[in-house]
This record gives sequence, structure tokens and C-alpha cells, in this order.
Amino acid sequence: MRKLLSLATGIAAIALTLPAADFTGIWLGSTTSGRRNQVQDFAFQFTQKGTTLTGKVYLDYGSTPILKGTVDGDNFTFQVVAREQEGNQINESVLKFTGTLKDGEIEITREREELRNAGNSGASFSRAAKMTFKIKRLL
Repeated sequence: MRKLLSLATGIAAIALTLPAADFTGIWLGSTTSGRRNQVQDFAFQFTQKGTTLTGKVYLDYGSTPILKGTVDGDNFTFQVVAREQEGNQINESVLKFTGTLKDGEIEITREREELRNAGNSGASFSRAAKMTFKIKRLL
């Protein structure tokens, strides 16, 4: 009886330390945004090892690696540095993504944390951009 109780306690302890979700895979989604209601497509390639999330975000002009990715149960957060063009100016944006897995979909929010002028490394001003959309795992 004592061995059975000890085994059950050990299994319960392991189950509590494992993340509830596995985000590994390719996830796709789109949203309509902007002044002209343009469709913006999103693709994410996630690799999860325990509570660490790595991978890539595929943007309009290529891909960028996921930085500071963490998983907590059904939730995750990570950052990417993306190059964006505004007129003739190229900027680098630090984008923060947070997401929650529910019913096989991830509701994800993207927020701009920082915007830098890539040409002279100076600060640049842009209106705050926050966007929420859903993505689904590609088989």
C-alpha cells in the first residue's frame, strides 16, 4: 500500500510540472486590418521543449526567429524583431506575442513594444499597434 501511495504521489508531481499544451508545429491564421481592411496572413513554426518556446514567425518579407519564448500551461509569450517599412523609412519593431490555446485554436495578441529607426538607430514614433487574431495548427 505504501509503494502504491508513493507511486501515485510521484505521478501526480510529474503531471503538475508538465505543460498542459504542446505548441510544436506550424500554425496559420489571418486577420483583416488597416485603413483599407487588407487581409494580413500569419504563419508560425513553433518548437516547444518543456517551458521553452522557439521557432520562427513568417512575415511579409521573410522570417524572423522567436526570442524569449516561454510556455505556462495553455499560454505562451515571445518576442520578435521585425523590419517594417513606413514610406522611405525602414524601422525595426520589437513585437510581443501572447497566446492562449483553447479548443484547438490559439488566440494570439501582437503588441508593438518598441520601434527603432533602422537607418540611424535613433528612436522613431509610431502609433501603438495591438492586434488579436486566431491561428490553427496545420495538420
